[in-house]
Amino acid sequence: MDQSDEDLAERARRLFSGRVEFLKSAPALKFLPDPDFPEIAFCGRSNVGKSSLLNALTGRRAIARTSVTPGRTQELNFFEVGEPTQFRLVDMPGYGFAKAPPKVVEAWRRLVRDFLRGRVPLKRTLLLVDARHGIKPVDADMMQMLDEAAVGYRIVLTKADKVKESELGKVLAETQAEARKHPAAFPVIHVTSSEVKRGIEELRAAVLADAEI
Repeated sequence: MDQSDEDLAERARRLFSGRVEFLKSAPALKFLPDPDFPEIAFCGRSNVGKSSLLNALTGRRAIARTSVTPGRTQELNFFEVGEPTQFRLVDMPGYGFAKAPPKVVEAWRRLVRDFLRGRVPLKRTLLLVDARHGIKPVDADMMQMLDEAAVGYRIVLTKADKVKESELGKVLAETQAEARKHPAAFPVIHVTSSEVKRGIEELRAAVLADAEI
């Protein structure tokens, strides 16, 4: 890590250790906050560990709700970072295993698709993938949606502490190979664990760098 990377990591650490506050939930586009600040969105399958990762990034225990019930996040949830606000984090509805009627699931898809295509301050999306399973068909569908929306995204492997290093290496290689097929995907894959804080410092720095583009 060179000096500029160290400086970025330190700024990210200080920023996330300061003010991080829930702003609002948006069940539809008309409820979105004004596009005043850069935004970094988080998406992934239900139960991929999205809320846990948001809590780990922000150093909070419950800035984002965690639940053993998949599909709890059914709206776009906005959090402001910094005092004064520097950027926003957007917790997007989980997909895949949500126990919800088809009409509700389709409404989520419309909300996510329209948000991705039309949100001007959206700088980057982080696509969370469970390291125990790798990219599943529903993740590939989400990657396709991001490609079509021309939204650059980083793939973040979660729950890395639940996988043996040998198996993790295999999943990482497979994920990198799949990412190369998608024009909007970053080639670098982030490997994280919210439980043991693996990769959290690096991801914080990446989020800050993306927000400042």
